[in-house]
Amino acid sequence: MAERNHPALILRHPTRDRVLHWLLVIAFLFVAASGLALFHPSLFWLTNLTGGGPWTTILHPFIGLVMVVTFIWFAAPKWRVNQLTASDYAWLKGFRYVLSGEEEKLPEVGEYNAGQKVLYFTLMACVLLLAVTGFVIWRRYFAGNFSVRVVRLGALVHAFVAFVLLVSIVVHISAAVWEKGSITSMVRGTVTPGWAYKHRRAWFRDMIRPGAGH
Repeated sequence: MAERNHPALILRHPTRDRVLHWLLVIAFLFVAASGLALFHPSLFWLTNLTGGGPWTTILHPFIGLVMVVTFIWFAAPKWRVNQLTASDYAWLKGFRYVLSGEEEKLPEVGEYNAGQKVLYFTLMACVLLLAVTGFVIWRRYFAGNFSVRVVRLGALVHAFVAFVLLVSIVVHISAAVWEKGSITSMVRGTVTPGWAYKHRRAWFRDMIRPGAGH
């Protein structure tokens, strides 16, 4: 707590967000491993990590539901701040400057950059689609009377969306590693003024002078 109140640090991720984020990480790892194990026989060995075949089959939909609820709880309050603006589109067009370390050539970034906003809506769509198709697939656990054709279609969509989610998470992790200090901030909750000024300049201005960044 003393660290978060240190005048040289800026609070970026409140305790609530950090707790929900790491709960999501745990749930996602289980759901990803169990989902891959159930997807193809060559990956069935992953059930060794999730309690064996029977337990994997039983727990996958329920842990998946935990992941969905936790994600909505985590992401819903961030809906407004993740709306794309004209400067976000300009940021996306100049993304090469992020890769070259010339972020000063891009529009000033608020709390989240355009890449994070696109990822936000991608993850939101994926999680909701996985929830809907999951109810269809595991109808024996969740009330539902669906035809075989609908169940097969649900399984196909579920697998495709799960693949998109996996790729999105890999992109998310890669971006967090690339932007040094991001992972640490999700652990301790704070960032340095230098990090904030370099990566989220408009947000930084708001934090030191509320309203000056807009």
